[in-house]
Amino acid sequence: MAKRDYYEVLGVSKSASQEEIKKAYRKLAIKYHPDKNPDDHTAEEKFKEAAEAYEVLSDQQKRQRYDQFGHQGMNGGFGGGGMNMEDIFSQFGDIFGGGGSPFESFFGGGRSGGGRRARKGSNLRIKLKLNLEEVANGVEKKIKVKRYVACGTCGGNGAKNGTDMQTCGQCQGSGQVRKVVNTMLGQMVSTATCPTCNGEGRIVTHNCEVCHGSGRELQEEVISINVPAGVMDGMQLSMNGKGNVPERGGIPGDLLIQIEEEPHPTLKRDGNNVIFDQYISFVDAALGAEIEVPTITGKVKISIKPGTQSGEIFRLRGKGVKDINGYGTGDQLIHINVWTPKSLNSEERAALEGLRDSRNFAPHPGKNEKGFFEKVKDYFQ
Repeated sequence: MAKRDYYEVLGVSKSASQEEIKKAYRKLAIKYHPDKNPDDHTAEEKFKEAAEAYEVLSDQQKRQRYDQFGHQGMNGGFGGGGMNMEDIFSQFGDIFGGGGSPFESFFGGGRSGGGRRARKGSNLRIKLKLNLEEVANGVEKKIKVKRYVACGTCGGNGAKNGTDMQTCGQCQGSGQVRKVVNTMLGQMVSTATCPTCNGEGRIVTHNCEVCHGSGRELQEEVISINVPAGVMDGMQLSMNGKGNVPERGGIPGDLLIQIEEEPHPTLKRDGNNVIFDQYISFVDAALGAEIEVPTITGKVKISIKPGTQSGEIFRLRGKGVKDINGYGTGDQLIHINVWTPKSLNSEERAALEGLRDSRNFAPHPGKNEKGFFEKVKDYFQ
């Protein structure tokens, strides 16, 4: 089933401010929260859908990319898809007002599983070079990336053998400490990260000998990237969970991929269209000819009609770049340039001198003859 528009999901306009987006998400998150709708699969899906929309629209770069490319620009593991409950509560817990449980601020009590908020690791950034053929049709790329992953010896908690830990005595394993303040409106309860265990709920008594207590190690990994057709130079894609794991457990960061489009030796890209300058001789322009021109998919033959003028544009439909939003494929536009020889031998000069006064060789454009810019305008309408 096709995804709904993110603005539609949150019930806001495309010009909505960040504050309006935040309020809209908060309202939906409260309405469909799992604690308020136990065992309600539909409510859970709406809760995740709202979180996915908010993840994209609350981030200025992701929002700009979504506005330009739609869901296609976020596909293939890129963008906001595939969030689970742990991701949502770890990233957007502040929307609910903080506390051991995001929902606790509104309905009291806490979610089962404790109030510790998982930390998120740092993002990785890479540049990915693509040629015109790869950009036009999409491509799968396998790249090597060095990133921090959970330590295989301790399982990521930083303790010797993964078990040499004890529950924090100050927060009793919750990762947070609560403070009650008396005010004119009654008692107000605030929560903060436990300073003793830094919110982990447990304390390592002896560090892992491999990762020295960090809970992670640097490894080289081969990652497969499915690049959608139609990406543009400078566009940034992201893969959730393919960044660094934080120290002593948590959610991995993201892998951010910046597209670099390599220039083609003969073809030039203009949006979804491809431009090619074809030079022909004066003789071919006058008499007509069959010539080969390069395209993204290989060479094709085109017919030059007798009397073809310099500046005419030929269109090869569907020989351009696929639209990233799935709206078809661009065309290849061939700009004809009639080549005038710069040097002539005596025989060539004599032959042309004999034609100088010929009526057919005198320029006489008709009223319907269009200039170059008018022709370009016609093709792009």
